[in-house]
Amino acid sequence: MDILIIQILNSIFYACILFLIAAGLSLIYGVMRIVNLAHGSLYALGAYVTAWAIGTFAAGAPLWVLFLLLPSGAIAVAAVGALIEPTLLRPLYNRPEEYQLLITFALLLILEDVMHFLFGGVPLTAGAVIDSMGTIRILNLRYPVYNLVVIFIGIAAAVFLWAVIYRTRFGVILRATSQNMRMASALGLNVKWVYVQAFALGCFMAGLGGAVVVPAQAAVLGMGVEALILAFVVVVIGGLGSLEGALIGALIVSFVRTAGIQFFPEVELAVLYLIAAIVLLVKPTGLFGRA
Repeated sequence: MDILIIQILNSIFYACILFLIAAGLSLIYGVMRIVNLAHGSLYALGAYVTAWAIGTFAAGAPLWVLFLLLPSGAIAVAAVGALIEPTLLRPLYNRPEEYQLLITFALLLILEDVMHFLFGGVPLTAGAVIDSMGTIRILNLRYPVYNLVVIFIGIAAAVFLWAVIYRTRFGVILRATSQNMRMASALGLNVKWVYVQAFALGCFMAGLGGAVVVPAQAAVLGMGVEALILAFVVVVIGGLGSLEGALIGALIVSFVRTAGIQFFPEVELAVLYLIAAIVLLVKPTGLFGRA
């Protein structure tokens, strides 16, 4: 029973990370109709920046300082996203989708090289955060308190995004722009500014995923590629452009992967892809996607 509870908590912890990444990916697609292939690299950049900031400025610092620096990666990635959208993406909106895919793939490669140049090939970690928070007893086993904090952050992020999209004026503008960009522009909305905000918010979510995972998992080159693949599996299952789909898809992928590692590690990824393929065959738009 003890191990089962720990496995469930680990699954929810991992689902929260996947949700942060996939929610940003879905938000960008839902508003801008862009499949951002650089999303995984933005996640990795958030992890690197947070690990560097904590390692550089918070060595031996109290816990509250570590928590202040934790979202630094997400803020930095949001700033990068706010620069990328008007300079690299906006000129391609009237071009075929292949151009957008090519530019985001080029961004993936560029960001990987930038991270290698800035941070080197040595893994970076922010393990001081986990060490400072210690563990909590769950039945007869010890469990990191930080993992529970990440679960809380994931739930809070889901509630925050839902409230922003469905309960605020900004959310109404986002949904109006996603439905009909030309009509929104004709009604006087500054669509260009909406796109900057949407892309920056989506990048912030990716960066936040990297920022909260790096105390538990070192930032290494190439980590963004694996995250991108799993995020695509999540949105294929849940539905690209759907916040609810990102949440349910993340839970499905996380629990299946945790069970796979435990019971059938040789075909764990194959099972995930099989589930995604079945969903595509039965419901091509995903469980919560709209045509």
